[in-house]
Amino acid sequence: MEFGQHFRILACAVFAACGANMVSAEQQFNAFLTGYSYWDNTPRGSSQIARPVVHHQAGGSGTYRDPVTLAVGHVKHAGRSVMDFPAGTRFYIPRLRKYAIVEDLCGDGNTPQYGPCHSGYNGHVWLDIYVDGKNAGGQAADQCMRNLTGIQRVIINPVPGRPVQRGPITESGCRIF
Repeated sequence: MEFGQHFRILACAVFAACGANMVSAEQQFNAFLTGYSYWDNTPRGSSQIARPVVHHQAGGSGTYRDPVTLAVGHVKHAGRSVMDFPAGTRFYIPRLRKYAIVEDLCGDGNTPQYGPCHSGYNGHVWLDIYVDGKNAGGQAADQCMRNLTGIQRVIINPVPGRPVQRGPITESGCRIF
């Protein structure tokens, strides 16, 4: 997907500037996927999230009804964080066989818009999926995050019924397909 196409999808999602079929239609593109865990969340050693939609804390089994928490970049504007994708936006990540939902912010500090979560990676949107790891430990979570990091095909506004590998990502073996 060209940057212009990505920007149009992003603009439609953020500003609801397009017709209903653009916002609700399933779209595929390549994104830079990273992971964050219980051990490196903000605050550290927690599963707090900034924009709860389905969950009160980061989590999810990866099904359509219980998607995994996803963090996205944001910009500070007039003292408020404006997310790159609105809270509640659903994705499907084929290599993980997981549905994910935007419920958290990626990037800290007073100017997150200058960080990689918002600016992206080599022209690709940056998505940060919650890998959990609370029960598996920090080393297992770190290894899982290293294994899944990279450019991957993602689907925004996915339909239900895609193949799913249920369970927290680290605790279910951090399987990549």
